Amino acid sequence: MPAPLKQAPPPLRVDTVRVVLAGTALWALALVVLLLLGDRVDRVWTWTCVAGILLPGVGLGIMRAQGQLGRRD
Repeated sequence: MPAPLKQAPPPLRVDTVRVVLAGTALWALALVVLLLLGDRVDRVWTWTCVAGILLPGVGLGIMRAQGQLGRRD
């Protein structure tokens, strides 16, 4: 395999909490829309939105327990 011509760029610095909270807010907005639609939509979508709200909270809790949140390297 030939050697790469350029060095790999450094990894991007991303505020993970902000990204996860933005996605969670979008799931919450979708849940509100589905609740307003009532019985016109399948309940699977409602539970999908609930999972999209709860699972990021679990993920952030695990990241906090591992010490991955709040570090500024």
